[in-house]
Amino acid sequence: MSTAARLLRSGLVTASVPERALRQCVVSVDGRPVRTGAGRTLPVDGALSARGLREGDVLALPGLGAATESQVAGLLQRPDISRGVELLTRAARKRVVLAASCSATFVLAASGALDGRQATTTWWLSGAFARRFAGVTLRADRMVVDAGSVLTAGSAFAHADLMLAIVARTASPALAHLVARYLVLDERTSQSRYMVTEHLRSSDPSVRELEAFVLANIERQVSIQQMARATATSPRTLARRVEDALGTTPHRFAQRLRISRAVHLLETTRDSVESIAARVGYADAAAFRRVFRRETGEAPRAKRTGSLRSRAGEVTRRARGDGGGAERSR
Repeated sequence: MSTAARLLRSGLVTASVPERALRQCVVSVDGRPVRTGAGRTLPVDGALSARGLREGDVLALPGLGAATESQVAGLLQRPDISRGVELLTRAARKRVVLAASCSATFVLAASGALDGRQATTTWWLSGAFARRFAGVTLRADRMVVDAGSVLTAGSAFAHADLMLAIVARTASPALAHLVARYLVLDERTSQSRYMVTEHLRSSDPSVRELEAFVLANIERQVSIQQMARATATSPRTLARRVEDALGTTPHRFAQRLRISRAVHLLETTRDSVESIAARVGYADAAAFRRVFRRETGEAPRAKRTGSLRSRAGEVTRRARGDGGGAERSR
């Protein structure tokens, strides 16, 4: 936000709002400094008070550093978080724009502000979110979801995407685009491409058996009936277990496994897109491209081009002798 204010002040982009509209302050529930997950003390400008909020203000919640469902559950039981939920509810009544990223989306949902709306959350907690907040339409594949008076963003670094969305809303899309360029942020709309299948593995044995079955039959499509037989369940029971564990359907989970394998093949072989499509169970290359774009946010050839550029850059860095990483970044 401070970068946006400086760029607006510089005159590099014209927006119909004054610079003070981008003024920000950091607050805590009780006005005391906050101890971060890394153990550092973060000073604040004051206490969060619904009385001091006005219509059009934006209240943004950063992630809480929770990586598991049990950690989220523990955080939501804390007195200070409960107080924060209450303040969010009061802020919503004053037509304050509410925003949250990563695990903080659970706090926003607990306030009721997301009821009946679309939202996203950090992708590895999507199943937990769907189970806890059935009244929210979860779009876990999206990086940012703008639902009018509430905005949500996905994984931790999606907080940058959330702030860009707020700048676009508060000032102008042109200013948000310029901020992204200055901060070298790629403009991405989906977090699907960052999903690591291994993080989605569940403790439910039926889900693990389903994953093993799909991977063993990666070169052919399998029906829900075949999936159910392989996991010794009924189609309905399997669908319920996958929904509970991963927040998706058996068919969609199988597609993600196939696309994950396709990404690996695109990045490690020179096989054609058509050949790779067939190797992961798609006889129709056009259908494969549609599913690939939906799951990753880009075309198969773009994934291959990006991989080749990355490898070429690494070769160049090594040739120059500047590939030392952290040792050379002091």
